[in-house]
Amino acid sequence: MPDPLAAVSTRRTPQNVQADKRQVPNSAGGWAFTVEKTARLHRFLTLGTDGGTYYTSERDITLKNADVVLAWARERTAELVNEIVTISQAGRAPRNNPALFALAAAASLGDPDGRRAALDALPKVARTGTHLFIFAGYVQQFRGWGRGLRRAIGQWYLGKDDAGQLAYQVLKYRQREGWTHRDLLRLAHPEHRSLFAWIAGKETSDLPPLVDAYLQAQTLPVARIPMLIQDNPGMSWEMLPDEALNSPLVWIALLNNGIPQTALMRQLPRLTRLGVIGPMAAGTPIVIAQLTDSERLRKARVHPVNVLVALRTYASGHGARGQGEWSPVPQITDALDAAFYAAYGAVEPAGKRTMLALDISGSMGWSAAGLALTAREASAALALVTAATEPATVITGFSTSLIPLGISPRQRLDDAIRAISNLPMGGTDCAQPMIWALANGVQVDHFSVYTDNETWAGRIHPHQALREYREKTGIGARMSVVGMTATDFTIADPDDPGTLDIAGFDSAVPAMLADFARGDI
Repeated sequence: MPDPLAAVSTRRTPQNVQADKRQVPNSAGGWAFTVEKTARLHRFLTLGTDGGTYYTSERDITLKNADVVLAWARERTAELVNEIVTISQAGRAPRNNPALFALAAAASLGDPDGRRAALDALPKVARTGTHLFIFAGYVQQFRGWGRGLRRAIGQWYLGKDDAGQLAYQVLKYRQREGWTHRDLLRLAHPEHRSLFAWIAGKETSDLPPLVDAYLQAQTLPVARIPMLIQDNPGMSWEMLPDEALNSPLVWIALLNNGIPQTALMRQLPRLTRLGVIGPMAAGTPIVIAQLTDSERLRKARVHPVNVLVALRTYASGHGARGQGEWSPVPQITDALDAAFYAAYGAVEPAGKRTMLALDISGSMGWSAAGLALTAREASAALALVTAATEPATVITGFSTSLIPLGISPRQRLDDAIRAISNLPMGGTDCAQPMIWALANGVQVDHFSVYTDNETWAGRIHPHQALREYREKTGIGARMSVVGMTATDFTIADPDDPGTLDIAGFDSAVPAMLADFARGDI
């Protein structure tokens, strides 16, 4: 007769049973730990809440994250501002909206010194006119237009290095999110300048040359606009009339002056349709050189995930909603592939035996952070960066069992993503990497698990499986948990110094993983 007491264990516990009093129920019916406060904040700032998750609606996950951010804003304002500035200035998140939201909360709910610090940081976080408009909308959700806010908005305009830089922002981002510059200047009323008077609709003289060029462009024949662009390198496509944007010569002139990196990626379909880029087109080498220029990528704070989205969209040959078609140019697809890796910058290899374990369960098939790719696809792309860096690496996938993936860092990025997209989905058992490595005698120094932490199907918790692997192999294996959603769950034991939680879309992930594997953090 089976002994019922044999089922009671503190070393091997089914994942649908609480193994530790610190664990909480996750959204899938399993039990997990919660991440510490800074890690939770980083998940919000880098991942956002757009689209929700497989288990949690966009509204629910947004409200839960908002509670975290508002608590930071009220209780740890200065620390919050520092985290916002650090992540936003380094371009570590694919979208700046979470940082702007958190800054608006800090500027409204914190102590006087914290609110002042948040408003002083506005130019560092709201670097473009669009960012400023988004911040203005968020801040009104928490406060009115007091003197400090009016001063900060005014200083955003007055703090530009010269009139040309300000004119560029005003002309490129004329209106967004229901705001115009005229609206903000009316609220902030900074000291009079001719450019501000012009924005307000008043007759004025002594305007910056870029404004004069913009006004000329509205009346010139299209054939004369390329010369105008050549004479005014600061002109962007947003400053031109619609009919000019159908001219290949206009786009060649813009390319010769250098189109900003993010804008260039967005315009690739249009440039292809117009024949500006093609297998033998004159614009192709210019575009390739700009896309793969690591210094331009760094200065523009281009996030690798945005390059990945551009690559997938361009390679598909049609818009996300089926609007517009084009024939992808292979050289451009290759350039985007190279730009993805270049956007991460140089990573020093840790030289450790590394298992990259990708959660390919059903919940990872959900859209990642509201972007045009799933969490499992994003995890494959992120893992390839480490695989291309570390010489001793194996890439695996897991659901309720582990599958060695035939993915190599020498593969094209879109091919590797396509391969993982076609795998069958199932339940989630995040202990599988450690179970498989132990059963197959695979020596691993660093388990790097990419997951949404919604594990529930296994007979042993991941932290218990990691402990068992260490004990039976004698290897002090480390485990990093790359969280792919902005929840507060983690499979990592917070008291285990050999584990680390990282927010998946943070562009610093590859470098942090290498540092952690080496024992530097």
